[in-house]
Amino acid sequence: MARMTGPVWRQSRRLGFSVLETGEELTKRSYVPGQHGPTKRIKRSNYGQQLAEKQKIRFMYGLNEKQFANTFYKAVQAKGITGTVFLQLLESRLDNVVYRMGLARTRRGARQLVNHGHILVNGKKVDIPSFHCKPGTIIEVKDSMKNSSAIKDAMEATLNTPAFVTFDAQTMKGEYVRLPERSELNQEINELLVVEYYNRKM
Repeated sequence: MARMTGPVWRQSRRLGFSVLETGEELTKRSYVPGQHGPTKRIKRSNYGQQLAEKQKIRFMYGLNEKQFANTFYKAVQAKGITGTVFLQLLESRLDNVVYRMGLARTRRGARQLVNHGHILVNGKKVDIPSFHCKPGTIIEVKDSMKNSSAIKDAMEATLNTPAFVTFDAQTMKGEYVRLPERSELNQEINELLVVEYYNRKM
């Protein structure tokens, strides 16, 4: 199974964007990595801007190139605004929903919970991070993991959950209520540039 690896903070600094969506990566050093980082100025062409935007979103959701492209082409075939549908498909991945519920501090942590079989979907174990959750899907933590310190720490660190998911800390169960609206997602990304990027290849 392919997965994203590598230094997340370095990726964030290179893109000038918080891949973890916390802003921690850019707190101490907001410039690009390398010895000329503080003084280096990056001028990107239109293609360079489109590529950088694609990488922002790909790194944020932790997908490899093939997974990311396949998800985009599914969005193209679906009804609605391609860019918005694309983000909704990414948000509907099981690992992302687990992350949104506050069961892990990062999407990588959420992916690990799913991979190890600690998450139940509609009462059944699902260990595929890319599993597509539909509105109304019930997600819960396996009984053997309900006392996990890692999960409890993540829940305590979560200030609030987005409106498109619900989660009950007592039962460790939540629901993917509906598809997210664009206004509820990261405002620092421009999915239209990603649409333009792939339109070049189609």
